[in-house]
Amino acid sequence: MGPKSNVTEFILFGLSYDKNIQIFCFIFFLSCYISLLIGNLIILISIHCSHLFHQPMYYFLSHLSSMDIYYTSSVIPKLIGDLLTERKTISYDYCMLQVFTMHFFGIIEVFILSAMAFDRYVAICKPLHYMTIMSRKNCNLLVLAAWVGGAAHSFPQLSMTLNLPFCGPNEIDHYFCDIFPLLKIACTDTYITGVLVIINSGIVAMLIFVILFVSYTVILWSLRKHSAKGRRKALSTCGSHFTVVVLFFVPAFFSYIRPPTTYPEDKVFALFYTIIAPMFNPLIYTLRNTEMKNAMKKVWCQKILGKGNLK
Repeated sequence: MGPKSNVTEFILFGLSYDKNIQIFCFIFFLSCYISLLIGNLIILISIHCSHLFHQPMYYFLSHLSSMDIYYTSSVIPKLIGDLLTERKTISYDYCMLQVFTMHFFGIIEVFILSAMAFDRYVAICKPLHYMTIMSRKNCNLLVLAAWVGGAAHSFPQLSMTLNLPFCGPNEIDHYFCDIFPLLKIACTDTYITGVLVIINSGIVAMLIFVILFVSYTVILWSLRKHSAKGRRKALSTCGSHFTVVVLFFVPAFFSYIRPPTTYPEDKVFALFYTIIAPMFNPLIYTLRNTEMKNAMKKVWCQKILGKGNLK
């Protein structure tokens, strides 16, 4: 347990007290989670069993799909289970684990999205040097840097949370353990901790979003020199990626770039970056991507119908 803390578990308020709403949410989020798992697993298997795995963009996409699964699995199964119980509790240790895994896998996903944006920038703005810059060795280094960045971000968050004393109130007005709701019930002045959380989460996310926005502005400017066919293909890929970025970042901004307090809307916005955006990622990346759709057809026809090895 934390320092001077006599709390062994927390009570989660969840999404609603209404039984009918809870049943609806259970069916809806269970469907979303199953769809998310199936969609991302299909992408993972399709990429790893086809020639696409050797292309940097799809190599990063496979890592993004993995992060979507890890990230959502740290929160959503507990949420789904709690919707069927009267008293929603979470142990202190599990609560701290949620704080760590949410921030760890969440920031890795942010860095993977950044690596994908860098890949598109090199492909469009420096095509002659693409194979050299985006070699498999450099791609591996970018993924490793994402994991190191995730650790550098999440361990301080966990450390700050572990140092919070809890001596009485143990009710969290949320459906999972996050730092701001925990700051609200801590038995100490949490102003400095709140500012550090904003710096470590909100401002870092804002800087990355600005970098991504600038990179896509440069990409769009560079597309003026390309043919109409080349522009359509590039815009399709970049449009899908930027849609994912917006769906993930905008709700996260509301949650972390503001004074360290809690609002009723927090739970709604959190649903977007914990399950809604990750659920749509597979659809966004496959619906308008001919290469991905062709690879999926080949892989799954071969697996289901047993038509021999892929060529």
